[in-house]
Amino acid sequence: MLASVLLFVLAGLAEIGGGYLVWLWLREGRPWWVGLLGGLVLVLYGILPALQPQSFDFARTYAAYGGLFIVFSLAWGGVVEGKVPDLPSLWGAGLALLGALVIAYWPRGV
Repeated sequence: MLASVLLFVLAGLAEIGGGYLVWLWLREGRPWWVGLLGGLVLVLYGILPALQPQSFDFARTYAAYGGLFIVFSLAWGGVVEGKVPDLPSLWGAGLALLGALVIAYWPRGV
């Protein structure tokens, strides 16, 4: 389970980091190579979820990741952009994370 959680964390960092670099390029006029680097990081994001255990199918992996992405997005905004999430955002992120944990790690019968 620890390896699976680590893959989710790395995928989150790759998606948000890559997306942020593309954002900086397109919206804030950064050089073209910032966008290119963002695109390369996003390719890494596409690879990392595929490394989840075989018991995780595509739908389950990406549904669980979606909840984690919400939490990571708000954390990124707080740490990188100084945009502290408000209480409704924190509640929503907590619910999304709980849902992600249920989807990913709830015991299933064989």
